[in-house]
Amino acid sequence: MTSIIPIQNLKCGGCAKTIISKLEEIPAITNVSVNVELSSVSFDALKKEDIATVKSKLKSIGYPSLDEENSVLSKAKSFVSCASGKLAN
Repeated sequence: MTSIIPIQNLKCGGCAKTIISKLEEIPAITNVSVNVELSSVSFDALKKEDIATVKSKLKSIGYPSLDEENSVLSKAKSFVSCASGKLAN
């Protein structure tokens, strides 16, 4: 099933690159894409539980879904994730 999650703190292609690489590490998740303009992540998941896993992973790297708190820590994590994505070439 295809899912789309609107997220916070998404700023650029560096952020997108980090998000894609981290979500592709989850075995049950495929076809990950990020829309920077809409601040959303789409992916295919086998089970509903996999969606919760994706939301948890996004939060852990600084990109919480819109329905979650966007703390100062999340914003700081997204800054680091963004920089990592820009440097990973």
